[in-house]
Amino acid sequence: MKTFDHLTVIGLREWIGLPELGIGQIKAKIDSGAKTSALHATDIETFTREGQTWVRFDAHTGSLKRPGRKPCEAPLVSIRQVRSSNGQSQSRYTIRTPMVLGDKCWLVDFTLTCRKAMRYRVLLGCTAMLDGQLVINPGLRFVQDKPQPPPYTQG
Repeated sequence: MKTFDHLTVIGLREWIGLPELGIGQIKAKIDSGAKTSALHATDIETFTREGQTWVRFDAHTGSLKRPGRKPCEAPLVSIRQVRSSNGQSQSRYTIRTPMVLGDKCWLVDFTLTCRKAMRYRVLLGCTAMLDGQLVINPGLRFVQDKPQPPPYTQG
């Protein structure tokens, strides 16, 4: 049997952080059947900043029982056609932002979409898992430690 020591083991659910969006900790569902990662966002609008297209949106950071909302802005990477789990294709704005999972941090593309009917506000797809060198143990949940805010430094 082969083993891969360079891969990080994660469970079907993990805590992640999106520091550039101001989201310290949010639960994510791991979905190896999804190519792209998705973030629950509403009130999405584009605008121009210094000649570049950006997107402004409200990221939903809470749960169904305890809603939370965070206003965010990020450069627009692309508009992608995504086929959802129910088979319907839709155009989605895509952003690229650093993601923290355990002790790792790397850039991940997230499509912005309404996930209000879903239990988890973030879906982590296989592209992010490949880039982060992650392997899933489907029998586990919340294997990695919660992301910690960066240490305070006085400037």
